[in-house]
Formats: sequence, C-alpha cells, structure tokens
Amino acid sequence: MRKLFRPFALLAASTALLAAFTVPAQAASGGVNDSDCTPSSAHPRPVVFLHGLGATSYEDLNFLQDSVAAQDYCTFSRTYGAYPQFPVVGGLRPIADSAAEIKEFIGEVLDETGAQQVDLVGHSEGGFQSLYVPKTQGIADRIGSVVAIAPPAHGTTFAGLTNLAYLLGQGEREAVGKALDALGCPACDDLITDGEAVRTLTTGPIAQPGVHYTVLTSRYDELVTPTDTAFVREPGVVNAYVQDTCPLDPVGHIGEAYDLNVWHLVTNALDPAHATKFACTAGSPG
Repeated sequence: MRKLFRPFALLAASTALLAAFTVPAQAASGGVNDSDCTPSSAHPRPVVFLHGLGATSYEDLNFLQDSVAAQDYCTFSRTYGAYPQFPVVGGLRPIADSAAEIKEFIGEVLDETGAQQVDLVGHSEGGFQSLYVPKTQGIADRIGSVVAIAPPAHGTTFAGLTNLAYLLGQGEREAVGKALDALGCPACDDLITDGEAVRTLTTGPIAQPGVHYTVLTSRYDELVTPTDTAFVREPGVVNAYVQDTCPLDPVGHIGEAYDLNVWHLVTNALDPAHATKFACTAGSPG
C-alpha cells in the first residue's frame, strides 16, 4: 500500500515546491482581487476563480484570471482547503470543508462589489467545487454562470491508480481512503469515483435552476479518467471537449489551466452573447 500511493506523495511534494517558487502574475489593473472594483454594465457579475487540487490562488488559474480581468471583469480568488501549517498547498482538506470556505468568500465578494451574483470558473477540484457549491451551500441564487474546467464531476480513478489498488488486493475501499488521509489529502478520497463528495454531488440533479453551466475538458486529460466523466449530461448544461473547437490541441490536465484555447472558450462561456471566433494554438500535453 505504501509503495502504491507513493505517486500521490511525490505529486504533493512537487506541487508544494512549484507553489513555493512561483512568482505571482502581474495583476491586470482594477480587476484582480480588488475590493474597490465596480462591476461594469457589460459584465455585472464578478468572477470567482477556484484553483485545483494542490494549487493556490496565485498558481494554477492566476494567468487566466489576469486575462479575464483585462477584459473589464472584476475577478477574485483565494486559496481554499489548505492546512494552516502548510498554506502553500491548497485544496487538500475535505471537499465539504472547502465548500464552506468558498461560500464565505463568495459572500465577501458580493458584499465588497455590491453585485447580486457571481460567476464561478474552476479547474480540476475547483471545477468540481464550482458544481458542488451551488448544489450544497444554499447559494445557487447567488451564482449566475459556472464554467468548470476538467472537473471530476463523477469521480476519478486518478489515472487508474485507485483501480490498481483494488486489483493488487489492497482492495478494500476503506484502506484506500485511509491511505489518502494519511497523505494529508482527504479531498483526494472525496474525489475518487465512489467518494463521499462525488456521491453527494451526483445524488439527484447536479445543475441548479437558474444557473448556466459550461463544462470543458480535454480528450487527452490524463488525471480525470475516463475523460467523459467530467461532463454533466443534464438539460441546460453545455459539455464540450477542447478538441471540438481545436482538434489538434494535445493539452492535458494541468495544461488546461494555461491553454489559450481554453481561455477563449472560458471567456466565450462567460459572455455567450458576445462569443468570438479565435485562432487555435497547441497547448501543453502535460
């Protein structure tokens, strides 16, 4: 069991190092985590960005946030799900705990900006949270649009690692959960295909009345597997692969946060009435 879950430990360690040495992106004027930002008439809803597992507010969606802010949006982000003694890695604590943090943050954004609703843009675990928070936190009426990038909406096998645990006879579901908790990642256990948070999200409809949903993922996503488990196949939800628009883009899971094609698809989803065509580029396959 210890050898089997060594990849999780290595992933957490490498992510921590990356976060520790990442220089925050230069903020676009007036729209990035600015409590004095006044939403424009064209974009009246502030956009709240939710980072992925093992990331932070200044690493993962920070460049996309800057890009959206430069298009006259008020944008906000905050690291959620971090342990107080290790704040450089977020998203590790239980999904339900992080959802409560996100709810509180959304309330602060609404109070600061005077807006009636926010839009949510999330990547990976943040994409899951962008679906989970409206359903579980009683604030669906405060959410206008959700753009979920590669969310493990129906759970993930973490590139088959959890399936391998069962095949190798490590087999009991409880043992897998204990191993992930021992690594300091109860959120990982929550996001396994039969994890508690996944069961909560997928029991009954995911999409909430009045919220517009877009789910984006890559055919080559190597962590949310199978890739189509990201999709929410319910009325009113737009599900799309990046390759539906840019067929030659080899982008993988982490790269989806930094992929220019994804950025264009996100901004089009935030403002579909003014969606624009764009020239496709090739993203990172990792």
